[in-house]
Amino acid sequence: MAGDITTIARPYAEAVFARARESDQQDAWSDALGTLSAIAADPTMAEQIGNPNQPREWLRDAILEIAGEDLPAEGGNLVSLLATNNRLSILPEIARLFELLRTRHQGLRQVHISSAFALQESARQELAVALEKRFGAEVEITVETDPSLVGGVRIRAGDLVIDGSVRGKLHKLATELQF
Repeated sequence: MAGDITTIARPYAEAVFARARESDQQDAWSDALGTLSAIAADPTMAEQIGNPNQPREWLRDAILEIAGEDLPAEGGNLVSLLATNNRLSILPEIARLFELLRTRHQGLRQVHISSAFALQESARQELAVALEKRFGAEVEITVETDPSLVGGVRIRAGDLVIDGSVRGKLHKLATELQF
């Protein structure tokens, strides 16, 4: 399901990013998308967005009113387009993809590492060097401990996932055994 949302959100994020670069408004768009994302992700608003009986125009107007005057005119156009196409629920994913594009354009890759155990600083440094070599760009690493991985690490950089966890290997083995 998450892949479907990313597939739907990607063209919107790419178009917004292209427009932000063209108008030299990357910071303004980042702020606007952050605001719109927070509004759409709010549980009460998300419930309204998911309600098929809620008129799209009402949703558009509510989001624009909550966003207030800080939202640029083109941000309002995006909300209108998404409301018309019944896509307001993907605003948080558009914001996430926009930030990935922005970071990638700046030559910095965001990498999230999940590890079964706390990583020592030396291991973090080794991973950073290896990932910088792989991506040909500077990396910014965030690390979380996830005991459910059993052992190893799972690395996520944008759409790329490198799963070196024991749980991932067991899942792959189980899938192969089913055939």
